[in-house]
Amino acid sequence: MGRDKRNEQRTEHWTKLVRNMMETPAWQALSPIAQALYPWLRLEWRGPQNNNNGEISLSVRQAADRMGCSTDAAARAFHDLQAKGFICVTKSGVLGCEGYGKSTEYELTELELPHDAKRGGRRLYKEWTKDREFPIHKSRRNNLSGANGKLKTYHQNDDSTVIEMRTAQSRPSSK
Repeated sequence: MGRDKRNEQRTEHWTKLVRNMMETPAWQALSPIAQALYPWLRLEWRGPQNNNNGEISLSVRQAADRMGCSTDAAARAFHDLQAKGFICVTKSGVLGCEGYGKSTEYELTELELPHDAKRGGRRLYKEWTKDREFPIHKSRRNNLSGANGKLKTYHQNDDSTVIEMRTAQSRPSSK
């Protein structure tokens, strides 16, 4: 029985939020959904021994399922965290040829990157002000050229005048 209790303790996964970070103006300016998203991103970090910061992956759909909100709200939360300096995009998400996608990979600026273990995290949120937000990386549309390679995917109404000019067709001369 003692052995089972030890295994249960090892499988428990938890994260901490630091009070100094939560008292910054950037955290207080976050939307409540963005504040709820950050611990879910932090739970994807594997710890200092297996540091995967910069490769943290959580899709918008997964985040929406975990938080119980719409995908649009989850996407806005990701953008809000980027704008305030809590996360940075390290690799953009793509949709593969077979339809299997890879979600965007993020860096949590609070934590150190694996190759900069001595330096510590960048903590960009400390530099945030209302006047200066950080750039937001938006994902590309998956079908840039339209359905079936067509450039015009839908009919566009055009209110300009339509002038159709016809020229007289030359008749073949009979000689």
